[in-house]
Amino acid sequence: MNDQSFCFIICSNNDLLLEECIHYINHLYVPSGYEIDLLTINDAPSMTQGYNEGMAASHARYKIYMHQDVFILNRNILSDLLEIFRSDPTIGMIGMIGYDSVSPDGLMWHWRQTGNLYPREAAQSLPKPDDYRYHFSEDGISFAAEIDGFFMATCHDLPWDTEYLKGWDFYDAFQSIRFLENGYKIAVPVQHYPWCMHDDNKFPNMSNYNQYRRIFLKQYKKYLGKHYSQILPSK
Repeated sequence: MNDQSFCFIICSNNDLLLEECIHYINHLYVPSGYEIDLLTINDAPSMTQGYNEGMAASHARYKIYMHQDVFILNRNILSDLLEIFRSDPTIGMIGMIGYDSVSPDGLMWHWRQTGNLYPREAAQSLPKPDDYRYHFSEDGISFAAEIDGFFMATCHDLPWDTEYLKGWDFYDAFQSIRFLENGYKIAVPVQHYPWCMHDDNKFPNMSNYNQYRRIFLKQYKKYLGKHYSQILPSK
């Protein structure tokens, strides 16, 4: 494992979106002594299988699993992620949007949200890149039970669930619970300016989504309505 390396892992089926996504990655500030790598998995049969393929192929300590339609606005994001991971050795994953408890109906967005994001049609204008400054001691973080899958940064490798997840839904909820069950906290930074834009212009296929929601409700029934602290193993 290379402790001074970041790897972006992206499942892709759209060259135009991927090209723009990579444009933003190429303009990030890289911390001194660190390197970044990029792995794209084209036309993967499922998100979990694609992510497992990328995870196995990379020796980077820090892996960032990201949608092809996510554009990173915070050019200092790599240093900021390092600061958060270093602040608490039990933090295993970081997201941009999170929820401190598991929603009783399995739909994470039905719970209280923490974090920030620019949607496809932002209500406010984007700040200049130099205006993105994160100070851990001043801004802080929140802890979450689940994070949205458009951006998931990890410092530990846990396999993605290919047994139950054969498509493109609920991988983020399953992986969040998996990290908590293994004793790793999930952090979401406070963002006065959102660090990422999600250029998502598709309506989700709720037929498939509900199929995996039912699996989630069955598999994690004991965690429904639970705060993240109730899922972490007792010390």
